[in-house]
Amino acid sequence: MIEQFILDQQLNAMRIAGRKVGAGRSAERTIAVFNPYTQKQIGSVPKATLEEVREAFAIGAAYKPTLTRFERAAILNRAAAISTRRIDEVAALISAEAGLCMKDAIYEAGRVSDVFLFGANEVLKDDGQVFSCDLTHHGKKRRVYTQRSPLLGVITAITPFNHPANQVAHKVVPSVATNNRMVLKPSEKVPFSAILFADILYEAGLPPEMLSVVTGDPREIADELITNQHADLVTFTGGVAIGKYIASKAGYRRMVLELGGNDPIIVMEDADIDEASSLAVAGSYKNSGQRCTAVKRMLVHQSVADQFVEQVLAKSKAWSYGDPSDKQLDMGTVIDEPAAMFFESRVNEALAQGAKLLLGNVRRGALYSPTVVDHVRPEMLLVKEETFGPVSPIVRFKDIDEAIRISNGTAYGLSSAVCTNRLDYITRFVSELEVGSVNVREVPGYRLELTPFGGIKDSGLGYKEGVQEAIKSFTNIKTYSLPWA
Repeated sequence: MIEQFILDQQLNAMRIAGRKVGAGRSAERTIAVFNPYTQKQIGSVPKATLEEVREAFAIGAAYKPTLTRFERAAILNRAAAISTRRIDEVAALISAEAGLCMKDAIYEAGRVSDVFLFGANEVLKDDGQVFSCDLTHHGKKRRVYTQRSPLLGVITAITPFNHPANQVAHKVVPSVATNNRMVLKPSEKVPFSAILFADILYEAGLPPEMLSVVTGDPREIADELITNQHADLVTFTGGVAIGKYIASKAGYRRMVLELGGNDPIIVMEDADIDEASSLAVAGSYKNSGQRCTAVKRMLVHQSVADQFVEQVLAKSKAWSYGDPSDKQLDMGTVIDEPAAMFFESRVNEALAQGAKLLLGNVRRGALYSPTVVDHVRPEMLLVKEETFGPVSPIVRFKDIDEAIRISNGTAYGLSSAVCTNRLDYITRFVSELEVGSVNVREVPGYRLELTPFGGIKDSGLGYKEGVQEAIKSFTNIKTYSLPWA
């Protein structure tokens, strides 16, 4: 089934206003897509030209959406139903091009349906506010009202390789919900999930002019996506360097940048160690560790560190990995062999500096094993920078002051997890951790698709994703006032 979808689309995959673009291209104008586990080509997509990117923006800018709230909600509800019905197909495609194990791919496919449903519900809510004006001694008998309107131009959305369907959903669904037009550029490593996502929306009744998907080489088309005259907003999820490049290039337009993370799980001396170690292991290895909110650092109070390490080691040994298509396994590959090689080299560097390898650091192609490294120091690059893979570095601390200092001691500020039952600890963590989210007795990545999500520092500009917050970013607010007796 999924092989037939790829076969049908591999030379005919780019969507500009719903039209398939790219058939008959030479090999030089296509991008090959590979399965990370088998390293075999699963298909190819068109390499968009600058003219095609400009055409996508021009079509979006010329189109004026007129969908009512009811119609937008109906489209998103139908898309949710279609994606649920086709969940096995969506998951198989995610796994084939991203290397995620089927457990993670099925979970992601289910999250996509959630985003559709949350978007449909938000559409039906009134987005206005009412302010009475006779609130002071010099006020008037008037009322001020607000309403939200679509942007005047087109939204540029650029998505990464991890979560190849759900990241797309978090860009596209708020755009549809707010009657906007979008040009979407998915990662060239995982384009088929985005194409299938667009097909589902078209099948659900979305006017094609409201969403174009362009596939191409970022070196050729990235600047046009960022600076096109019709681009009103750039929403990007990905690495810090690219995010800062976008910020330097975008000029006078809105930006929503969701960048990297170096998220800690902080285990205090009163924590339930069985619970904390389970959260730490799942947070490190789900999605092959390729999540901006994955556990990247395990900060553990020295009084419970040995017990915690023993349990992390045992649970990591039980974490099965291998062929992503095997539904029994807990983890597949990382995105490609160079990524796996990078994790291996970064672990080796920490070992050379005195850290202790307890498990893993085994690589075969893009397959990289769950890896546990103890006695890591905060200044080691393994934890100082973001290590975007299935590595569990353990850092020991003596008290809460040191835990907060270590946690805040990197350039990132996305999310965090704290394992404690003490309210005084919890209030300090919530107040003093320099992050966008603090999850108590839960992994850093926990959230609803609806709730605000995003970070500060090098993790983003503070603007949030999540369906509700994205709707705010994707609209202009207008106020108007009327006489009121």
